[in-house]
Amino acid sequence: MTGKLTVVGLGPGSPQQVTPEALAAVAEASDFFGYGPYVDRLELRPDQRRHASDNREELSRASAALTLAALGEKVCVVSGGDPGVFAMAAAVCEAIDSGPSEWRAIEFSVVPGVTAMLSVAAKAGAPLGHDFCAISLSDNLKPWAVIEKRLIAAAEAGFVMAFYNPVSKARPHQLAEAFDILRAHLPGTVPVIFGRAAGRPDEKIVVVPLSEARSDMADMATCIIVGSTETRLIEREGNRPLVYSPRSWGKTFGGKA
Repeated sequence: MTGKLTVVGLGPGSPQQVTPEALAAVAEASDFFGYGPYVDRLELRPDQRRHASDNREELSRASAALTLAALGEKVCVVSGGDPGVFAMAAAVCEAIDSGPSEWRAIEFSVVPGVTAMLSVAAKAGAPLGHDFCAISLSDNLKPWAVIEKRLIAAAEAGFVMAFYNPVSKARPHQLAEAFDILRAHLPGTVPVIFGRAAGRPDEKIVVVPLSEARSDMADMATCIIVGSTETRLIEREGNRPLVYSPRSWGKTFGGKA
């Protein structure tokens, strides 16, 4: 007897950014696994069951969900944002890869969601309008030395960078180190966007030059976008400036190279 497991992205927090496909997957499932605050965002029926767990229990959560799906249940694993971006889709695939053979027979699908960098970028303008990359600053699953190399490579290659997991109580210093690394490879005028809780009632979007970016301007609810040397600001009197990266590299806009 084989069930179904769907990994669902719930977006960055606003109910308006949950896709119809995600809502349909939630309506179909009987059991829901996920980090407690994400599961709490669901309006479940009396016949639907929640299995909430802590934020750093991804593999055990995935294994529990797969075990139940293998018994024939329709199971949903929920993630904030997009489940394929530093989230539960990879954890479930890792569990299937190393788990019992019956897990490979489970009907498996991933429902995408709006990831944090897209929500923050939309609030700021179009900072991802040219080539960009996403980097998790957490060294829980990779060495900090690897993160340093990727920061330098991305800066020298001209990528706009989106930072996930920028700080935590266990890692209060690493974002400051990341900014110091970037200041050695990028001009201090490069714009940095701090997007906290984008799309939620407590949303806060702040734009500062790299020279003024500080680690205490972010927490774990913040996604940070660091521009490239091509990224520009459009000042607007009485409004937040627009931040955008031109589609063409090195093209002149408004008399500026």
